[in-house]
Amino acid sequence: MPDHITERHGVPVLVCDAHGPLVAGPQDALDLIGATTGADIVALPAERLDDSFFALHTRVAGEIMQKFVNYHVRLAIIGDISAHVAASNALRDLIRESNRGRHVWFLANFDELDARLAGTSA
Repeated sequence: MPDHITERHGVPVLVCDAHGPLVAGPQDALDLIGATTGADIVALPAERLDDSFFALHTRVAGEIMQKFVNYHVRLAIIGDISAHVAASNALRDLIRESNRGRHVWFLANFDELDARLAGTSA
């Protein structure tokens, strides 16, 4: 299924297809932001992220996340990233801090996204 906008708990979400283009840098993030057309959140499967995103020394994660913050579009990275987390304490810390905020979330599945939205859309 191609990327599409759906409403989850009253919040418009751009749900990205797992087989869509790889997100490897800030321009790719801008392309996704441009595709939101009214969505408040981009739900991006983790497998769409280039491995450089998870290697924090590349700064790719920061550049991509900053684009979403600058354009006031929330980003939910959905999927199992446990192998990346196991390899990096810094990534684990980034995820913990991000998940405390409202702009970028790292979530295991759409049920977790729904739970977040149910708590934040009120």
